[in-house]
Amino acid sequence: MGTVVKLKNQINNSYFQLKESVEEKLILTEERIKSKLISDIHLVKKMTDYHLETGGKRLRALLTLGSAKLCGYSKGSRDINLAACVELIHSATLMHDDVIDEGTVRRGKETLNKVWNNHSSVLIGDYLLSRCFEMMVEDGNLEVLKLLSSTSSKIAQGEVLQLQHQGEVDMLEETYLKIISAKTAELFAAATKVGAILSNAESKEKDALEFYGRNLGLTFQIADDTLDYNSELKLFGKKIGQDFFEGKITLPIILLFQKLENDEKKILIKIFNKKTRTKDDLNNIISLINKYKIIQECYQKAQHYINLASNSLSVFKDSKEKDILKKLTSFSLSRNF
Repeated sequence: MGTVVKLKNQINNSYFQLKESVEEKLILTEERIKSKLISDIHLVKKMTDYHLETGGKRLRALLTLGSAKLCGYSKGSRDINLAACVELIHSATLMHDDVIDEGTVRRGKETLNKVWNNHSSVLIGDYLLSRCFEMMVEDGNLEVLKLLSSTSSKIAQGEVLQLQHQGEVDMLEETYLKIISAKTAELFAAATKVGAILSNAESKEKDALEFYGRNLGLTFQIADDTLDYNSELKLFGKKIGQDFFEGKITLPIILLFQKLENDEKKILIKIFNKKTRTKDDLNNIISLINKYKIIQECYQKAQHYINLASNSLSVFKDSKEKDILKKLTSFSLSRNF
């Protein structure tokens, strides 16, 4: 048991090592975000202050800062500006997500739409995006502007694709991967590629970091979706069954549907066709997931993307930054916060 705990600590340490390696820059990124969200409109200030207080891992910002450092960027503050941009895009999409999903809790606190209302939350999300685009224009790099604006477009398309397949328990795994690739992995890929762009890295290094980020993002989302049904783990800020109660069709449900007997399939369809699902419904689904060993299968699939992400860094010389980013692939799968 001690060996397992030790491994877990090493995995989670990779996140803290990345944070520590760019700590000064991360502090400046936080300050940049705060300064950019200042508004004379009282409600805007109140809602953005509340949002900032909820915190978050700042993983995407860390990836931009870490990738820039890996590629040798040291002087200047463009990495800070663009890390703040990436984080604002992420925050805006979360606000819009919570409205669409009618979410009430995020990071252990009530969501903006729960505290205020849906209209205000959508507008604050738009406000964050508009501030982000101002910062991208200030940066002045056309490649960065194209990348981040394209990423925002793909995230929105991913949201629409998810809505299009809402409630489909027989959704193809390929469709699910398209959804999470657009909604999650695109921003991870942009976060890491941006670090290479502002460092004037070679094309192969830009491509490698983009590939790394995309596969890291896929791993991260598969792990997040799997945790929703893993009653053995407790993840800070995430309630077990949250996606289930919102009626989201994710990888555990897709894989489960493929394995079920016909009578069990009917039960699953009936549960997801309900307007609201109960705790008994969740327990029923979790028992089926355990019966067919779905959690293990999800993690095996995620491991494939971990390997792809880790191997893509081989184009870089050995360094502390490279080692941290390689270890981070395991953190995305096995984190406990």
